[in-house]
Amino acid sequence: MINLDGKVALVTGGTRGIGRGIAEAFLAAGASVAINGRSPDKGAATVKELSAGDRAFYIGGDVTEKAEVEAMVDATLVHFGRIDILVNNAGGSTGFAPIHELSEAAWQEASAWILDSCFWATRRVLPDMLQRHWGRIINVSSVEGSQASKKNVSHYITFKHAMNGFTKAAAFEYGDQGITVNAISPGAVETDLMMAQGPAAAESMGLTYEAFKDGYAQESAIKRLNTVDEVAGLALFLVGEQAGGITGAILPVDGGTGL
Repeated sequence: MINLDGKVALVTGGTRGIGRGIAEAFLAAGASVAINGRSPDKGAATVKELSAGDRAFYIGGDVTEKAEVEAMVDATLVHFGRIDILVNNAGGSTGFAPIHELSEAAWQEASAWILDSCFWATRRVLPDMLQRHWGRIINVSSVEGSQASKKNVSHYITFKHAMNGFTKAAAFEYGDQGITVNAISPGAVETDLMMAQGPAAAESMGLTYEAFKDGYAQESAIKRLNTVDEVAGLALFLVGEQAGGITGAILPVDGGTGL
C-alpha cells in the first residue's frame, strides 16, 4: 500500500477528469493536494466533494499564462510549505483543422496549454524539491504523443511529442538529485474535456462523436476506452517509494493501442 502521509502534491487541471482522479488517489493515500483549475465555482465544488478537510486546497489559474502558473506554485508553497509531487495534467487543443488551414492562434494555444505550462510549472517547483533531494513529477501526455494517427490535430500531436521529450530531458538532469520525472500516456478517456472538445474534433474529421470514440476503442486491444481510475492508479504508483528507480519513462495506459 502506498503511503503519502506528509507529502504535498500540486495537480494542474485537477477539478475534473484525469486530474481529479489523480487528486482523489493521492488524498486517499494520505497526501495533501493543491488542485488547480480555471473555474472558482468548480474548484469550490471539487474541494467540498472531496471531503478531505484542510488537505485539499483549490488554486485558480490559467495554465496558458506563465504568471498564473508561477503564482499557483508559489501559492501552494505558501499554503502547505512544500511541494513533493507535481502533476502536469492540464493540456488540450482547439481549432481543429488540417495543417494548411490551422490557425496561428490554435497552434500557440496548444503550445502554451500542453508544453509551456509543463515547463513553467516544472521550472518553478524544482528549487523546492532540490532542497530536500526528493521529488516526483508526472506529465500527463497522450497516446498521440508517440504516434500520428489522427488528422486535424497536428498541434496536439506535436506538443504531446514535445512533452515526452521534455520528460526525458528533465529526468536526465535531475535523476541524481532524488527527483523522478515520468510521463503517463493515456489512450482515449471520456473526460469532461473530451466531451467538450471531442465533438469539434470529430466533426473536423467528418465523424460523429460516437464514431470518433469508437475509433479509439477499436484501435485498442481491449476494445474500449480507458478509465480515469486506470490512469490514476499508475500515477499513484509512480509517486511512491517503490517507483524511485523509474524515471524518464513514457508509460502507456492505452489499452494496447500502441502495440
